[in-house]
Amino acid sequence: MAQFKAISLSSSINLACYGPKRSNSSLHFQFSDYRFIFHTLLHSDNLICSRKLSTFHELSGKSSSLHGDAIVSNNVCMTLTPKNQGIQAVLSGNSGTDVSTVTKGGGLRGKLNKVVLAYSGGLDTSVIVPWLRENYGCEVVCFTADVGQGIKELDGLEAKAKASGACQLVVKDLKEEFVKDYIFPCLRAGAIYERKYLLGTSMARPVIAKAMVDVAREVGADAVSHGCTGKGNDQVRFELTFFALNPELNVVAPWREWDITGREDAIEYAKKHNVPVPVTKKSIYSRDRNLWHLSHEGDILEDPANEPKEDMYMMSVDPKDAPDKPQYVKIGIESGIPVSLDGKTYSPAELLATLNEIGGKHGIGRIDMVENRLVGMKSRGVYETPGGTILFNAVRELESLTLDRETIQVKDSLALKYAELVYAGRWFDPLRESMDAFMEKITETTTGSVTLKLYKGSVSVTGRTSAYSLYREDISSFESGDIYNQADAAGFIRLYGLPMRVRAMLNKGI
Repeated sequence: MAQFKAISLSSSINLACYGPKRSNSSLHFQFSDYRFIFHTLLHSDNLICSRKLSTFHELSGKSSSLHGDAIVSNNVCMTLTPKNQGIQAVLSGNSGTDVSTVTKGGGLRGKLNKVVLAYSGGLDTSVIVPWLRENYGCEVVCFTADVGQGIKELDGLEAKAKASGACQLVVKDLKEEFVKDYIFPCLRAGAIYERKYLLGTSMARPVIAKAMVDVAREVGADAVSHGCTGKGNDQVRFELTFFALNPELNVVAPWREWDITGREDAIEYAKKHNVPVPVTKKSIYSRDRNLWHLSHEGDILEDPANEPKEDMYMMSVDPKDAPDKPQYVKIGIESGIPVSLDGKTYSPAELLATLNEIGGKHGIGRIDMVENRLVGMKSRGVYETPGGTILFNAVRELESLTLDRETIQVKDSLALKYAELVYAGRWFDPLRESMDAFMEKITETTTGSVTLKLYKGSVSVTGRTSAYSLYREDISSFESGDIYNQADAAGFIRLYGLPMRVRAMLNKGI
């Protein structure tokens, strides 16, 4: 049985020590007017304190059964991993149980004070919480961003986080910021990655990572962590944002460090560390959802020759099952930014959510593509972006009225680079910010409205108007006018075609 020494005890505590397999036994004794209860149970070694302590307590033990020291404080629950086995210290207050797996002076891989973890409540992030505590001897603050992924994904998150050992869960509603400061600038720029992808996940990661940096500052964390795999783009998007906004933060990416290779390993780790395994049904697809889009990857989609199954889609109906009657919508735009629908002004997030519902009903916005990931490999993904598809068509069509040929050409060329920067996680790169300033300036007159027809998966423009339109009916008309003299075209053609004439004369020896 381990021997423990308490220093400067100021309040009554109950301690329970879980030793190696032996017959059940317990020992009750008084020490400096404080009652200690030690239980030797049948399972793994654990040191449990029944409630938070008001002052720092140091408990040290040297025994053939525990082989190590345990330190317990009022702020951090810590557990020593001795030579062969670990000690878990659990401090519980009135609100629940706080589980820690911390070693003296740090964890198995080093020492961090407090880590902010991007948290979803799924299996991977639930397992990351105890893994961080075991390997870095730290407190874990779980952070969840609401970017429009759906209220169901936020249900019960605090209980899940604390059951996994987190000391705190922070949830922030970022929907309006996401649409206003990230989606709409990309929309104004006309940014599309590889001719199809409207950058749904790419735009969401920097707003989440920025909020994590803010939370780290608020809670005094010295590190941030994410659950992105080492094969994907998201690890880059998160970490470049961390670097840009606070280069002093440590970054922990468990998927690049641990030995867990799949779902079964994660479940086993969770059981070993007494982490409740999420009971939600595992989807055969890897999905990412936010207010802009829903992505699908994995399973049969990994073979580009396979057609997606219809039951995979969640935001849009099969176009053949869409209403037989088309629906017309009128999008109001100010300086390249959508502001209204059918004459009614909405906030950015409200406008997008409303158009998602309308577009989804008509089967709008399905994209199936093979793309080039930033890390070098190709991947196949299917995207649903109903509201975004409608808005993209509207803004682009209004520009046909308000921008001249050379401006459109330059804007389109820059849009390609803009999309690449966003896809690569370089949202806070000065180059993107400078390009965005250009986009904002060049679209100052892109104000007006566009009417579109939605019908069985298609979006077609039926009308567009702008007070800044460069289109003049009196000039474009085939009827004669005072501004454009058709006879002037002859001289223009001769001068414009002069290089071609000279080349032909040379070939003919003239």
